[in-house]
Amino acid sequence: MVERNYEPPSHWMDWEKKYYTSYDSLICQVMGFLQSQMMNTRPSLALGIVILVLFSVPTSSAMLFFHFLGLAKGLFINY
Repeated sequence: MVERNYEPPSHWMDWEKKYYTSYDSLICQVMGFLQSQMMNTRPSLALGIVILVLFSVPTSSAMLFFHFLGLAKGLFINY
C-alpha cells in the first residue's frame, strides 16, 4: 500500500479494509499455490479440470438465465 498511499473508503467493513492492503499479494500466493498443485498433477487431469470449469460456468449461467426468464414470464402473465 506504500506505493499508492490510498486509504480505503470509510463505509467499508473492517475485513475489507484489512484485506485491501494485501489483496495483490494474497492473489499472487493463491495463484502460486494453484499453479504448484496443477504442476504436480498429471497433464490430462489438469486439462480435464480446466475444461470442466470452462464448460460448467457458462452452462450454469445459461440455466440460471432461463430459470429467471421463466420466472419473469410467469410473473408478467399473471399481471
